[in-house]
Amino acid sequence: MSNRSVSTSAWRALWLPVSATLAIQTVGALAIYCAPVMAPVAGPALGVPAAWIGYYIALLYMGSMFSSVIAGTWVARFGAVRVSQIGLLLNGVGLFGASVGWLPLVALGGFLVGVGYGPGTPASSHILLRAAPPGFVAFTFSLKQTGVPLGAAIAGALVPALLLLCAWQGSAIVIGLICVLLAVLIQPTRQRWDLDRDAQAPMTLRGVFRPLRFALNEPRLLELAMTSFVFGGVQITFVAYLVTFLTYAFDLSLVVAGLVMAVSQCASVAGRVLWGVAADRWLSSRKMLGLLGLGMGACALLTLTASTQWPIALLFIFAAVFGATAVGWNGVFLAEVARVAPTRVSEATGGCLFFTYLGVVLSPPLFSMCLSLGGSYARAYAFVGAPALLMGLWLLFNTRQSRVD
Repeated sequence: MSNRSVSTSAWRALWLPVSATLAIQTVGALAIYCAPVMAPVAGPALGVPAAWIGYYIALLYMGSMFSSVIAGTWVARFGAVRVSQIGLLLNGVGLFGASVGWLPLVALGGFLVGVGYGPGTPASSHILLRAAPPGFVAFTFSLKQTGVPLGAAIAGALVPALLLLCAWQGSAIVIGLICVLLAVLIQPTRQRWDLDRDAQAPMTLRGVFRPLRFALNEPRLLELAMTSFVFGGVQITFVAYLVTFLTYAFDLSLVVAGLVMAVSQCASVAGRVLWGVAADRWLSSRKMLGLLGLGMGACALLTLTASTQWPIALLFIFAAVFGATAVGWNGVFLAEVARVAPTRVSEATGGCLFFTYLGVVLSPPLFSMCLSLGGSYARAYAFVGAPALLMGLWLLFNTRQSRVD
């Protein structure tokens, strides 16, 4: 058989797992990023400032921290598809609970959405590492990870319209129903992709924390975990506060601010694919991560020069560049984790993602604290983004290529 026919066969076999995992990632991201778009409306309705969205996001990712660590055990016991279905159902339940409009239930709902979101990436990594053609691992992971900005872009474009039609509570219910529907639709794929599940796989407390110990004890994984801690903080603060920042600081309407967010996320979709191709073809994943750190850090610092005198076109361009770097790094990161620990990919991914979500949990409250102490949005973005610039320099000039056996 020719190399071309092998390649064609491999790509044909890839489209279904990529499509399914992309859909799961997109809907999960929609469940998360609908909240920042709703914040300017939902906050006053709940009797709290819209800037409190940072605390909601922190609770959400506390749930993700917990579930990402145990995801490897879940995947081994129940299968990657079943774990993804459970996650989507938890997304829906969390949104349904939040729609009641009682602040404690909103908080609990956010936590449940996070618990549902956490296992999705380790589960999809388990599926995609086996399906990706040789030499296209970074591209495959980046393509699937476009679901995160795609979900955010859909939130930016869809939620303002839903708010006009059915208020924020109805909008949460609609998005929750989308999560439940997808959980049902992916059921047929379980017969193919969950064949390696082991009903006897241990579910001990020691096993639950094994991915975290794995990441802490392996220097290459620990370095990647710290990278994702910093990058994750920049990403979530960029997305969580962008709409509120634009409406308050630039006096934009919610619709226009949502459109700017949608454009930034579309740019990050294109960026994720481009960064994946670049990491496979011209650069290593590590070097690509370093360049992205420089890019997002520079954009965060450039917010210090922002003013209401910026033309709207410049605002769109800046948001697109910021989004392509701050939200475009994940696929390359996951490919590098898979390269470093190919035989324990779901476990390594879950362990590293614990630190990703830890950065996501800590950064929004720090951002909100900067605002409450009288700082501007620009200063808060610069405070969170400066470490990414330093991490980018570290990855570029401290090159390591070894992997875990």
